[in-house]
Amino acid sequence: MLALISTILAELTGDGEAGLRAIGGGLGYGLAAIGPGLGIGILVGNAITAMARQPESAAVARTTMFLGIAFTEAIALIGFVVFILLAP
Repeated sequence: MLALISTILAELTGDGEAGLRAIGGGLGYGLAAIGPGLGIGILVGNAITAMARQPESAAVARTTMFLGIAFTEAIALIGFVVFILLAP
């Protein structure tokens, strides 16, 4: 499948290496987005569990959850920036 996509991109751009670079960049960013997605899911799930077990500390758990989400999203944005910088 990747060979077919690479061949199509090579025909469109006239350069076989550019097609492979485009595929590699797309796969790289896709893999860079999987980690933060899983991290946010685990983080929010555990925060909800903590709030359900101790409702009186929900404000602290919520604040910590939002900080964790912000840091995890920063990882996704760094992956996107690296993808843009490496793409020709």
